[in-house]
Amino acid sequence: MGLFGSASGKQVDEFARALVDEVYRLRAPEGKAGPGNPGLSLRNLEQKVDALFEKATAFRKEHKLGIYKKARLANTFRWEMKERGYDAGFIEMITEKLVVAVARKDQNPS
Repeated sequence: MGLFGSASGKQVDEFARALVDEVYRLRAPEGKAGPGNPGLSLRNLEQKVDALFEKATAFRKEHKLGIYKKARLANTFRWEMKERGYDAGFIEMITEKLVVAVARKDQNPS
């Protein structure tokens, strides 16, 4: 695997923003009106986020993201979450889950 991968920086940024859009649909930041379900428990949210991050893993595999693009994905995701108004603790937790998802080695390499 190379350092850069086949996806452009713009593609990585767009994908990160799409992930944040999906998180927003699941649960809007506290105190903000949005399509998200404020009554969604943290456990249910974590399950849905885990399923969402399977998309991130598929994106990583499809575009053969290198270390720099993985970092860009996580950073764009983090800053977009901050811009949407999520609290710092939630941002840290969910970004860490994203980093683990995209950094994990494949169990059965193709």
